[in-house]
Amino acid sequence: MNAEMSLSLDGFVAGPAPTLDDPLGKGGMALHEWAFRLAAWRRPHGLEGGEVDVDSDLVERHLAATGAVVMGRKMFSGGSGPWADDPNARGWWGNDPPFHNPVFVVTSHSRDPLEMEGGTTFTFVTDGVESAVAQARDAAGGKDVLVAGGAETFRQALAAGLLDEIQLHFAPVLLGGGTRLFDGPAPARFAVTDVIGVPLAAHVRLRVE
Repeated sequence: MNAEMSLSLDGFVAGPAPTLDDPLGKGGMALHEWAFRLAAWRRPHGLEGGEVDVDSDLVERHLAATGAVVMGRKMFSGGSGPWADDPNARGWWGNDPPFHNPVFVVTSHSRDPLEMEGGTTFTFVTDGVESAVAQARDAAGGKDVLVAGGAETFRQALAAGLLDEIQLHFAPVLLGGGTRLFDGPAPARFAVTDVIGVPLAAHVRLRVE
């Protein structure tokens, strides 16, 4: 099972003061500028155009290998508490989310699965990240399961020994605060298996040992 995250050089996956209008916080959008310009990123989001280069090849390979996704409640909607009180209860991505695979959302509040256009169905899992991963493996059809975020779900998966590889995209920015990716006790060792450096990011793949 893999995880993939973009982060700043000082270790943050979101900037300070996130809101519904600015979910990545102050400066957080800069973490993903390397991807926003790519045809491989734009196509699943229903957008035309974009560049094709080394970054695009990386995204294409990742999309082709992924059969199911695990994420946390914060990544799905930014909310908390009962779903009836969540102003973003259908997620950030509109009626045709970019995943086009089953997505399992780790949450404390149950709800029925949410079937969207384009092959994405969100299933809400209330008994922890290990259960979400098990369900995702069953749904992935032999392909990879991806932990896409947020930071808390990533840390839970790492601490539970569920991750085999981690793809980190280091954006050449310093946010100075926000949400750290690695925060709290989760002792782990890694081996670097691949590094690609381009102007807008350094892509580092790690094997969890």
